[in-house]
Amino acid sequence: MSLAYELRRRSRHAIFPVLSACAIGYFSYHLVQGDYGLIAWARLAQEIETTRVEQTQVAAQRAELEHRVSLLRPTSLDPDLLDERARDVLGFAKPGEIVILNKP
Repeated sequence: MSLAYELRRRSRHAIFPVLSACAIGYFSYHLVQGDYGLIAWARLAQEIETTRVEQTQVAAQRAELEHRVSLLRPTSLDPDLLDERARDVLGFAKPGEIVILNKP
């Protein structure tokens, strides 16, 4: 038997396992590294958790601001908050207070 005949005969039996191994390797790589793979999934899960924490913080800030606004409504005006805002925005001061100005 010639060497070429023997190689041709054995290669016919090896084509399916080689192609199967290549296909498994291809799909395994994309399962891990692909756009929708495991690494991208983990990155998205981390981003979702970070966004949820940020949403909680923003909701707390909003609730605080809504409370302060409700104290400035004409129906329920809080004199202390009004005094604080007038001092801050308009630069008012009571007699006898020492004012220290910082240069911007």
